This record gives sequence, structure tokens and C-alpha cells, in this order.
Amino acid sequence: MTFWIITLVIALLATAPLVVAFRRARGLGRLDTSKADVEMSVYRDQLSEVDRDFERGVFSPEDAKRAKLEISRRLLEADAARTGSHSGDGKASLFGALALGGVIIGAGLWLYNDLGAPNYEDLPLSRRFEMAAQTRADRPAQIEAEALARPAAAIQEPDARHVELLEKLRSAMIERPDDLQGYMLLARNEAVVGNYKEAYTAQQEVVRLRASAATADDYADLADMMILAAGGFVSPEAENALSKALSLDPQNGAAIYYSGLMFAQTGRPDMTFRLWSGLLSSSAPDAPWVPPVRGQIEAVAQAAGVKYTLPPLSNGGALNGPSAEDIENAADMTPQERQEMIRGMVEGLSARLANSGGTAEEWSRLISSLAMLGEMDRATAIWKEAQVIFGATPEAMAIVRGGAVQAGIVQ
Repeated sequence: MTFWIITLVIALLATAPLVVAFRRARGLGRLDTSKADVEMSVYRDQLSEVDRDFERGVFSPEDAKRAKLEISRRLLEADAARTGSHSGDGKASLFGALALGGVIIGAGLWLYNDLGAPNYEDLPLSRRFEMAAQTRADRPAQIEAEALARPAAAIQEPDARHVELLEKLRSAMIERPDDLQGYMLLARNEAVVGNYKEAYTAQQEVVRLRASAATADDYADLADMMILAAGGFVSPEAENALSKALSLDPQNGAAIYYSGLMFAQTGRPDMTFRLWSGLLSSSAPDAPWVPPVRGQIEAVAQAAGVKYTLPPLSNGGALNGPSAEDIENAADMTPQERQEMIRGMVEGLSARLANSGGTAEEWSRLISSLAMLGEMDRATAIWKEAQVIFGATPEAMAIVRGGAVQAGIVQ
């Protein structure tokens, strides 16, 4: 209700100047110097002049009476004309002004009802996070997602011989349920022909047989096949596989990409941007996740409220910024030249990390470099920001902390 009251007040305030301008344009606010008013003033002066002429003997009583009657008649006609004109114009102008105001307010309400979201609740940031968490908790399970979605397209269409070999491999695995190499081969071939459900079922056996020796790539491949089977949807089961992959290798590119996709699907584009920007800056240009990230990250940044420009393809994740070798090569420079060179490289690194993110090593280097330049306040601010970005990844956090220790920010 409060929203509509505020909206109505704003609409009235916006419409009032237009109504006033319309009324004045139609002459409702005219001054008393109109034609009728001028004529009435002249007639009054004439009446006074007749009285003066009568007193001076210019007019006889009969002539003075006739002149005053004629002037009074004209005065009454002018007054009637003025009153009628004002009344008619006033009513027409008032009606037109009210109609104009009603049209403007009505058109605004219609437009809001058509393009806006009437009765939509207020969504502060905390409420949005709660809704995102609820969406994530209420996601359909893998089986439900597969029933609702169309699986991704096959990598290649199988020929008759491929189908025959695949059938033989499936039969062989029924007889050899503990054949690790057989299940690995089956999972890959099922995925190639687009049988993603059968592929992740075989990959589950790979993980089972490897047990504690299962690698991050094993879990990432499992999640990949499950997501493809669900048409690109990251189910809770797929997320669990991604979490295991990241626990074994926090820098696993496929797991980071799909984790970002999961956050995008559950209403947390801010988390998606954090993950993808760092992944993009640290990945080789030919990494399989780079094209989809580059194709979506600008829209993700916009949804997250981040001003972002997609950088050109990187040089494979090479670190930018002043290294120990850079500083050593600057030994022959004057102190001022050396300081300017280092500052320029630091500012370049800072701008890139702010725009597109980066690896833990780059954040660590930025912190220590700022401290070396004596900018402890900036180094401390970067350290605090890095704790938010890498706090969920202990290995990366340890790298960034090393830079903070070197800078003297933490002990």
C-alpha cells in the first residue's frame, strides 16, 4: 500500500505542472487587462465624464439621462460578455486539464502494469540471498531433471560398427563388474554418442572402483556427464560431485565452471562472476570452458551489478605484474625511474584484477607489491577483498596469505 501511495503522490507532482501549463495556454489565468475589462473601464470613465459635463451645463438633464442610459447598457453588455467568456473558457480549460492529468496517470499505471511487476515484494540483498538459498535447496534431483529436460546433443553420431562394439562392451561389463579400465572405456564411449545417463552410470562405477584413489578429474567428469544428461542443469547430485572435485583440486577448471553455472541457475550471479572471472584469467585460451565463459560472463556481470569489460584472450594465464626478475633488471635505473616502472606494472595488475579477476598468485603479488611501494592502506584493502574471494578455498587462501605476510599485514 505504501508503494502505491508514494507512486500516486509522484504522479500528481509530475502531472501538476503540465495541468497548470495547459490551463494557462487555454487562457484561464488571463490578467484583468482583457478586451472586456478595458471596455468596462472606458464606459465607467464615460459615465463620470457625463456627470461632469452636466454640472458644467454642457448637457441638458434629458441629454445627460439618455447618454448615461446608453453607456450603462454598453457597460452591462461588456460585463456579461466577460463573465460568460471566463465561465465557458474556465470550464473547458478545467475539464481539459483534468482529462490530460487523468490520461497521463492512467497511461503510467497501464505501462507499469504491462512492463513492471505489480504487487512484487521488496527485495533487499539479504532477502535475495535467502531466496537464492531456497531455490538451491528446492532444485529437482538428477532423475527429475532428466525427465524434464532434453539431454545435450551427442559429440558424434555413431555408425553401425560403433554401436555394435558399444553393445559388446556393455555385455562384457555385466560379466566383469570390477573391471576399472572397462568402465572407463564404457563411460567415454557412451558420452561420445550422447548416452549421458549411461555414461555417468559407468563413471560412477569408475569412482566406486577407484575409491580413495579417485581423482578430481574423475569427479569432474562424473558431474559433467550428469549435467549433460540433465540438459545443462546442475542437480544436487552433480553439485556433490563438483564439491568432491574441488576438495581434491581447488583449481580444477571444469569443476569451477560448472560450480559457477550452478550459482547462476540458483540466483547468485555474484558468485558466478567471482568464479568465472578468476577461471578466465588463469586459463589457457584453448581450455574447453573458456568459450562458454566468455560467451556468458558479461551478462552474468550485469546481473551481478558489476561493471565489466570482456578482456582479450589471455596468454595462457601468465602472471602480470612486477616479479623479482623485473625488479632485478631495474637495478641500473635511477631510483625514480625504477619506482615509476614498478608502480606502472602494479597499477596495471590492480586494474586487471579489479576488472576480470585473477589467480591467488596474482592477488598475493599485488598485495606484496603495494606494500613495497609504501601503500599499506591499499594493500590492506586488497587483502580484505581477497579473503572474501578465496575464503572458501584453503589452498588459494594460503597463497594469498603468503603475500600478506610478506607485506607485513599479517603475522
